[in-house]
Amino acid sequence: MFEIDFREILTVGMVLFAVIDIVGSIPIIVDLRTKHGHIESEKASLVAGVIMIVFLFIGEEFLKIIGIDVHSFAVAGSFVLFFIALEMILGIRIYRDEESSSASIVPIAFPLIAGAGTMTTLLSLRSEFHTINILIAIVLNLILVYIVLKLSSKLEKMLGKNGLGVIRKAFGVVLLAIAVKLFAANVKGLFV
Repeated sequence: MFEIDFREILTVGMVLFAVIDIVGSIPIIVDLRTKHGHIESEKASLVAGVIMIVFLFIGEEFLKIIGIDVHSFAVAGSFVLFFIALEMILGIRIYRDEESSSASIVPIAFPLIAGAGTMTTLLSLRSEFHTINILIAIVLNLILVYIVLKLSSKLEKMLGKNGLGVIRKAFGVVLLAIAVKLFAANVKGLFV
């Protein structure tokens, strides 16, 4: 458990970075900040971190208790990622939620940062890498998430509306590819 390997940390960190896609989420964060006002970066990062770490340790057991296997969860997560990616690419809004006073917990901490794709990825990574390296990669990603959340208004000004649109569409395509890969890797497991 305590075998720190920088290559593992880098690999896990890059996988989580791609799945969390905080840079691609900048347009969503900017939109949420416009609708709800202030976003509590510390709270969102901390809650997302707790969700990820708890799920890393008890996620598979929790799914077994409620009668869901990892493959079903992964396929469901792939659908969520697929629809979020479609929203990003096509500029449409599929996900509608009730208005809340703050966006820090829902939808930023969950499901934007610690969503089904992230949780499914954590379960997959746990079978391949040492837990300590996954924990370090989670913390490093959360630091990056915190920085992006904190600087979202500056990033919005720096990138401009067109820059945000380009980033949103580019990361939407990446997220769509991750969704398809997640689906393809797990759909076979549903029929075994």
